[in-house]
Amino acid sequence: MSDVPERPVGAGGGTVAVATSVMNVCTYGFTIIAARLMGPTQYGAFVACLSLLIVVQVVALALQATAARRIAVDRTHVAAVEQTILALSTKVALGIGLVLCLLVPAIDALLNLDDLGAAAVVALAAVPLTLAGGQAGILQGERRWGALSCFLLAQGVPRLVVGTAIILWRPTATSAILGVAIGFLFPVAVGWWLLRHRRVPEAGAPEHSARSMLVESVSNAQVLLAFFALSSVDVVLARQVLPEHEAGLYAAGLIMTKVMLFLPQFVVIVVFPDMAERDSRQRALVRSLLAIGLVGVVAVVAARLLSGVAMIFVGGAEFAEVEHLLWLFAVLGTLLAMLQLQVYAVVARQGRRAVLLVWGALVALVVVGLRADSVAGLVTAAAVVDGALLVMLTVVSLRIARQPEPVDSGPPPAQP
Repeated sequence: MSDVPERPVGAGGGTVAVATSVMNVCTYGFTIIAARLMGPTQYGAFVACLSLLIVVQVVALALQATAARRIAVDRTHVAAVEQTILALSTKVALGIGLVLCLLVPAIDALLNLDDLGAAAVVALAAVPLTLAGGQAGILQGERRWGALSCFLLAQGVPRLVVGTAIILWRPTATSAILGVAIGFLFPVAVGWWLLRHRRVPEAGAPEHSARSMLVESVSNAQVLLAFFALSSVDVVLARQVLPEHEAGLYAAGLIMTKVMLFLPQFVVIVVFPDMAERDSRQRALVRSLLAIGLVGVVAVVAARLLSGVAMIFVGGAEFAEVEHLLWLFAVLGTLLAMLQLQVYAVVARQGRRAVLLVWGALVALVVVGLRADSVAGLVTAAAVVDGALLVMLTVVSLRIARQPEPVDSGPPPAQP
């Protein structure tokens, strides 16, 4: 018997889509407000702090994937998974926070903050950020889409409201990252409220021990880290191979790429539990790839025909030189969105070898990208490498999905 009722995707996909969109708009809006109120120097320090938190967030996403996958594939031990993942998330969160607190001087020097207070706030912010990962994974695995939508809204709206208020009071990098840290407390509080009625496990589940979940989370983290590195390395390459002005144009074009990456994010959230189950894995993957691809085609055409409108969101007239390439950045974003789905498909089936393809693509992009000498050349190189990786992962995923499920022949015969 399942510990929780099954909730169909269609019943909550729309609410998750709206909640994810609001969360991303609030996050993006807060970043824009911070840039306008703080000035280049303080804003640069703030972005550096956010970059470190993005790396830390990989741990939270790994815990979330572990919880969601295990609940999806083992509906009889939901209570045991829930109890273990919450305890593990708390320990990991406190551990990461402690380590970062000890490294405050190093963080201050590495990010060139000249402010130990800002580095300390980053260390403290890592605790609720990581803890929220386990909570979100439980809601996702149980397919509680309405509750998960509230959780996602709590991730975005408080950051915009509280963060903006703090910056208006004191427009510094420390204040901005403090607003982010306070914003992280809201989803944790919402998650605690939604999961307050904890079920007591009826029987032991040694296969869901804290050790096994930790090992799986570490594996998930390195898969997700490979994807984040692949999706971000081109902006670093732009700073190395292009003149400063063209590197700025490339960074502006990447705004379109990031929009296309995060626009269909709700698809990944909703279908992940289905991709973890063998019976629905292939259907969920194919339909989701087609859905993201269709959204991408519409966006690419719009970026080509309505490039002037798109420039309003990219940066305005100051970056007009990149306008004719916005459709190509939209293509890159669509490929990354489809790759993100494939990477989570790898996590859902706990593939060990497929991640080598992601790391290999990262190396290939660095090699090819270092030879680029223009904005168009670099974005084309990134799109070609990402497209090749997408094809390879799709072939691997479909081959695995079509393999027959192993038949349990029972215990071996007794030996005389």
